[in-house]
Amino acid sequence: SSLGLVAGPPSSRDLRVDMFLRSLLVAALATEAAGFGFSATMPSTGMRLRGQRSAVTTLHASATKPKLDTTKSQAIMAEARELMPGGVSSPVRAFKSVGGEPVVFDKVEGAYCFDVDGNKYIDYVGTWGPAICGHNLKEVNDALTETLKKGTSFGAPSLNENVLAKMVIDAVPSVEMVRFTNSGTEACMGMLRLCRAYTKRDKIIKFEGCYHGHADGFLVSAGSGVLTLGLPDSPGVPKGAAETTLTAQYNDLASVEELLKENKDEIAAIVLEPVVGNAGFIVPTKEFLQGLRDLCDKHGAVLVFDEVMTGFRISYGGAQEYFGVTPDITTMGKVIGGGLPVGAYGGKREIMEHVAPAGTMYQAGTLSGNPLAMTAGIKTLEILKRPGQYEKLQASTEKLISGILAAGKEAGHAVCGGNISGMFGFFFCEGPVNRYADAKAADTEKFAKWHRGMLEEGVYLAPSQFEAGFMSLAHTDEDIDATIEAAKRVFAKI
Repeated sequence: SSLGLVAGPPSSRDLRVDMFLRSLLVAALATEAAGFGFSATMPSTGMRLRGQRSAVTTLHASATKPKLDTTKSQAIMAEARELMPGGVSSPVRAFKSVGGEPVVFDKVEGAYCFDVDGNKYIDYVGTWGPAICGHNLKEVNDALTETLKKGTSFGAPSLNENVLAKMVIDAVPSVEMVRFTNSGTEACMGMLRLCRAYTKRDKIIKFEGCYHGHADGFLVSAGSGVLTLGLPDSPGVPKGAAETTLTAQYNDLASVEELLKENKDEIAAIVLEPVVGNAGFIVPTKEFLQGLRDLCDKHGAVLVFDEVMTGFRISYGGAQEYFGVTPDITTMGKVIGGGLPVGAYGGKREIMEHVAPAGTMYQAGTLSGNPLAMTAGIKTLEILKRPGQYEKLQASTEKLISGILAAGKEAGHAVCGGNISGMFGFFFCEGPVNRYADAKAADTEKFAKWHRGMLEEGVYLAPSQFEAGFMSLAHTDEDIDATIEAAKRVFAKI
C-alpha cells in the first residue's frame, strides 16, 4: 500500500511489472525506514519508482509533475487586496499582464526565492536588479549587522557616505560629485530639477518606452508598469507638467534632431535609459548614444543617462563605460544599495554645485545616505570589483539567453532577444526590437502562458514582457541548465 500507480502503459499490469514491483518493494521500504530516498527505472516502460523521506512512495511516469500549490499565497493576496490597492506596493507585482495569482515570498537565498507555500524557484528578477551578488549574502549581512549595532538612521553626516561616494566617483566616468537619495524615482526627480536649474530651460526630451520613475514629468509614453498594465499617460498628471516633456523614438537620431529644431534653445536635457530595461531589453547602437552626446553639445542641453538599472550591472562603470559615451549627469539606484532602498544622481562638478546647500536648487531627504544602505552598497561594490565578476555574469547570462532562444525557435516560436553582462530579455516576435513600437508588437498573450508555465516549473521571471531579467553571481551552471530544460518543456506546451 506504500506504492501508488499513477501512470503507465498497459504492459504495466503484466507479470514482468509485478515481479519488478515486488523486487523493489523491500528496497523501498528499507530505504524509507532509514530516512533515505530512492529512484529506479523499470526497463522497457520508462516508468520510475521514487521514494522520498515519507511514508508514501509514488510510481509515476517521468513526465508527471505535481501542480504548483500556492494556496497560502492566494489567501494572503485575497486579504492584501482589501488592504492595499491591487494588493501590492508596486503595480507590476500584481501579475496583471500574465494572469494568475502572484506568489507571496517568504525568504530568498543565493539564486533562489521561496514562497509561503514552501515552493522554491530559480530567481531571475533579483528584487528587480539589486541582488547582483545573490540574495541574502553573508558578506553583506555581516557588514549590516555591525552597522546595525550603531543605529539604523542618523539624519546626520556619516563616514560611510564618503566611502560610497568615492567608490561611485571612481567607477562612473561622468560623476565628479554625487547626491544620495532613497530611490531611483527620487534621484530622477532631483536630476530633472537640477537640469532645469542649470540650463534655465524647462523642456526635456525623453524616449518612448523609457521609464524614469513616477514623477509627473516622466509619465509620458513611459515604460515599466505603465506599459505592462497598458495604461495611458497617468491620470492626475497636470497638463502643464506633460507639456514640457517631449518624446522621441529610441535609436532614432532624426526624431531627436527634429524636436531640437522645433524647440530651439528651449531643451534643458535629453534623458534616456542607455540600455532600455523598462520596455523589455532594448540595446542602443553606439552611434545613437554618441549622436545624442553630439546633439547636446551643439544645442546646449544636458545629456542624462538613467543608470538606475544599468549602473554597476552591465559593467562596473555602467553603460557609459561599456559604450564609451559619457553623459553630463547620471542617475543610479538598485545595485548601489545592495538590496536596501537607495538612489543617487551625480555628474560634473560645475553642475552638481547648483544643488543645495552648495547652490540654490533644493532637494532633501530624511533617510538619504542612511548608514544601512551605505554599508550594503559599499560591500556590494567591493564584491563586484573583484577580478572576473563581470566575465562570469556575461558567460552565465549568454548561456541562459542563448539556450532559451534556441529552445523557443526549435519549438517553432518567433522569439528574439539578447543580453549585456547580467541583464537580459527576449520578446515573442521575430525582431529585431530596436524601439518601443517594436516591443509593442510582441505577443504578450504567448508570453503570459510561457511565464505561467515557467513558474510552475520552478523558475521565477519578471511578470511582464516589458521588463528585463537579471542574472546574479550566485546562479550556477546547474541552475541555468535546469532553466533551459524547463523552457524546452514549456515551449512545447504553448
